[in-house]
Amino acid sequence: MIKKLYRWVTGLADTPYGGWALCAISFAESSFFPVPPDVLQIPLSLGKPNRAFFYAFLSLLFSVLGGIFGYYIGFGLMEAVGKKIISFYHLEESFNYAGRLYNEYAGWAVAIAGFTPIPYKAFTISAGAFKISMAVFIIASIIGRGARFFLVATLLFFFGERADRFIYNHLNKLAIAFVILFIAGWVIIGKVMK
Repeated sequence: MIKKLYRWVTGLADTPYGGWALCAISFAESSFFPVPPDVLQIPLSLGKPNRAFFYAFLSLLFSVLGGIFGYYIGFGLMEAVGKKIISFYHLEESFNYAGRLYNEYAGWAVAIAGFTPIPYKAFTISAGAFKISMAVFIIASIIGRGARFFLVATLLFFFGERADRFIYNHLNKLAIAFVILFIAGWVIIGKVMK
């Protein structure tokens, strides 16, 4: 079923509604849809490289709006809706992991989750369930999701098809490397500022 969804989403790039579909998928993926927006952002950007950054902006904007929707599912509808979404995608472990990260790192957990292959919906719903600050949640989502979508756009804008194959084969490794560099940078800054 997931492979069919991926093919369907990718096929939307060849329609006149590709940009609208990107907005809808970016919103939905942040709270309940299984296919990440990158799957549509990449072919749209390859088809129109001069619009790669516009597509990254759409992905970011609607992903953050969808994240706010996911936050409210966790905040006010956890019993009725949130638990069903978490259970449907077998994200119980990710949800509990997100809760532990929120207790220790608050917004940094959202920023890192927004960039990594960890399902973002687990973090948006758990952010509401664990009642982290909405302002922190939004800022961290913009940082994490923005880094992810604009990195993809930059690679596609400058390297085109070669970047597409590289991203497809190494997205998870790139995300993990970015998180390691991100954390290392903050550790170094913390030591220098002491």
